[in-house]
Amino acid sequence: MPEVSLRFYEELNDFLPQALRKRSFSYKFRPKSSVKHLIESLGVPHTEVEVILVNGESVDFTYAVQPDDCISIYPVFESMDITPLLRLRSRPLRSLRFMADAHLGKLARYLRLLGFDCLFFNDTGDKNLVRISVEQGRVLLTRDRDLLMHRVITRGCFIHATRPRRQLIELVQRLQLAGMYNPFTRCMECNGQMAAVEKPRIEDQLPGRVRRHYNDFWRCDECGRIYWKGSHYREMRAFIDSLATPLTKQ
Repeated sequence: MPEVSLRFYEELNDFLPQALRKRSFSYKFRPKSSVKHLIESLGVPHTEVEVILVNGESVDFTYAVQPDDCISIYPVFESMDITPLLRLRSRPLRSLRFMADAHLGKLARYLRLLGFDCLFFNDTGDKNLVRISVEQGRVLLTRDRDLLMHRVITRGCFIHATRPRRQLIELVQRLQLAGMYNPFTRCMECNGQMAAVEKPRIEDQLPGRVRRHYNDFWRCDECGRIYWKGSHYREMRAFIDSLATPLTKQ
């Protein structure tokens, strides 16, 4: 079988066997294979890739691999201008909306806390996740690399961390979300948007202690859940401030 020389960069190495990480290596392939098939045959979802260089020239996923090609694969770039190179997507997705799979419910709640539109269903299958992600232009968040290998998905993010807090910090750092926060504007329960509501309109729904001590309230326009700045608010504010701490210190 013919061979090519491959080199994966930065976090793409996390998907490879230890012996193949951070170095060039030879790899046998089937004739007429596309570079997308070649990349995913090594366990790297195509949604994690932004630039592919073959013999120094930028190509897209449909490129037919040739014997002795020298192929370099780079991850998604969010902090530098690579427009002189061919991007595998038409443009960066900066108006970010997310779709979290069934195992990332806590991450979805955290993203909503920061003000991001993030859908989450714990009772839907992979086909529906893919459909909603594609139809609504949402970044699909998952720890299932096979899910990200669906051909129609162009925006997805593999979450490496297993603990929800670390998952959030990983995503914030990778997609540089810190400057895009709009906290306390979405319902953490249903993803609906919140708006200020006058106390007399909801007073009969408030616990006695809350009614006596608080005057400012917000209500979700979807599920009707009511929020106020109690002790839980202060805890969540401190949590948001803590996200500036590097991931290695969490």
